[in-house]
Amino acid sequence: MNDSYAEPVAAGTVRIERLLPGPLERVWNYLTDPDKRRLWLAAGEIDLRVGGRAELLFHNDALTGHDDPTPVKYTGHGGPTRQIGRVTACTPRRLLAYTWGGEPDGASEVRFELEERGDAVLLVLTHRRLRSHNAMVSVASGWHAHLGVLLDRLHGRAPASFWPAHTRLEQEYEARLPQP
Repeated sequence: MNDSYAEPVAAGTVRIERLLPGPLERVWNYLTDPDKRRLWLAAGEIDLRVGGRAELLFHNDALTGHDDPTPVKYTGHGGPTRQIGRVTACTPRRLLAYTWGGEPDGASEVRFELEERGDAVLLVLTHRRLRSHNAMVSVASGWHAHLGVLLDRLHGRAPASFWPAHTRLEQEYEARLPQP
């Protein structure tokens, strides 16, 4: 499961699952605490209530401390970059969802669901309202690479460089995800 690929589950929607080392509170903190979240995704404050502001401060070029340069295709996404969204659902330690990029009516939405599985935690990430095949490929490969960094951090391992992993995964998702 920890190397499984994101799967399309509906039009414009991909889902990816990871079994993470627990406990649940620890994984929740890596989703919500800006200092912990910056270690695998992005810093920034999230107001944990429906309608609350979700600020993400990305710096993908410095995510692992030994990253290669940003691919030309993603110039401007290496960092630092900022994205503002709105919380659409929040049940502490179980569910967090917020809009992702774009204007409120044009934004996609990412949803994190957590479930205890013994000493581990199942994370189900669903990203919906993706408007094109290219967006689905980019989002699936991005989440796959970011979750790889998270998994390494939770296991106390040094993560692999972000951009080479993202580039490899993007090529794989281009072949895996169906064209419309």
